Amino acid sequence: MIEYRNLRVALLGGGNVGAQVARLLLEQSGEFANRVGAGLELVGILVRDVNAERTVDLPHELFTTDAESLILGADVVIELLGGIEPARSYILMAMNSGADVVTANKALLATHGPELFAVADQVGAQLNYEAAVAGAIPILRPLRDSLGGDQINRILGIVNGTTNFILDRMDTDGDSLEEALATATELGYAEADPTADIGGYDAAQKAAILASLAFHTHVPLASVYREGITEVTPAQIESARKAGYVVKLLAICERITDAATGQAGVSARVYPAMVPRSHPLAAVHGANNAVFVEAESAGSLMFYGAGAGGVETASAVLGDLVSLARRHIAGGPGVAASIHADLPVFDIGSITTRYAVTLEVTDEPGVLATLAGVFSDHGVSLALVEQSMTPARPLTSSHAAVPSTATLVIGTHEATEAALAATVTDLAANRFVTTVASVLRVEGA
Repeated sequence: MIEYRNLRVALLGGGNVGAQVARLLLEQSGEFANRVGAGLELVGILVRDVNAERTVDLPHELFTTDAESLILGADVVIELLGGIEPARSYILMAMNSGADVVTANKALLATHGPELFAVADQVGAQLNYEAAVAGAIPILRPLRDSLGGDQINRILGIVNGTTNFILDRMDTDGDSLEEALATATELGYAEADPTADIGGYDAAQKAAILASLAFHTHVPLASVYREGITEVTPAQIESARKAGYVVKLLAICERITDAATGQAGVSARVYPAMVPRSHPLAAVHGANNAVFVEAESAGSLMFYGAGAGGVETASAVLGDLVSLARRHIAGGPGVAASIHADLPVFDIGSITTRYAVTLEVTDEPGVLATLAGVFSDHGVSLALVEQSMTPARPLTSSHAAVPSTATLVIGTHEATEAALAATVTDLAANRFVTTVASVLRVEGA
């Protein structure tokens, strides 16, 4: 029987994911030792209350509230606490003490990534974070390693399972957003406060991480344009369906050239968009995630799977642990973050895409020609116009007759966001337009 040296593993956080990581480390210790060439000894689990009820039966003696002693006695630290502090301080303590770190903390990486990577590079530690984006889906290591010799041009990602579940229910079952959110909450897909998910904040953090890695450029979270799904209506979902599209909340990271200056840079943004039903992302249902990568040489690639869940996310954490532990045994410095490109990050006004604009207008002669002129004035060309009528209400004794109105859905060819925004401003002020009901971008066409 082969005898291995042990690596001491400290686990910070005993929640849903942490409990599954601990369980698998204990149950499959022999298998991990064979894969790594060293035993992975779980020496402790940092929790707030050692006597709290647990979802997984784990040895009580492993639980501790003494973070410093646990961290300073470890070779590898797994951080699953979430949030900024004390997670940031604990990771810095671990790396400065000579330990390597695995984390799933997307909020921390999106806001303090450069600081953490700089310290890891300085002290020769390794900082792995595959589970921070898209749960069980292996996407960060393929971007960093497998596609390291290629140029990534664009990433379209469904990276938040809660919003995908909600939009999928609205599309397939006809639910309102409120009804779909209630179902998501009942099934455990949505938190009691779903703001981070439906407001697009969670997806924006992941977009910042993906863009920074794919384009070798630091993309601050503050530079990621963000819209959530709170304004998406059943009428928009139905209109998209009739046109052959489905609405998805997308994280989009791409190389772009500023039309005004000709300068190359990158864009990172999150918003609900219409995706053709023929696109692979349109077939991502329920709470699943998918990341669609467009590379210069490799072409189009899609990574699909569970975006959350305790045991699913634990798979990504343990994959990072095995990789990191092998390097720890072999020796040598960690893999430094690559941000050498240092490309500018453009704001939303610089992007170019297609749009679907829904307007409520009065039913009068000359409306279409006038509104087409508004688009033309800003260099936005029309691809299609669909119209439906609302009959006039008859005259009553106390009210004047209400004229009939029409709903126009106007699809555009590619245009810059700045041009479209100026067009919408003028449309809203036009006397024929009663309401600019919605503006949805079209992606993946």
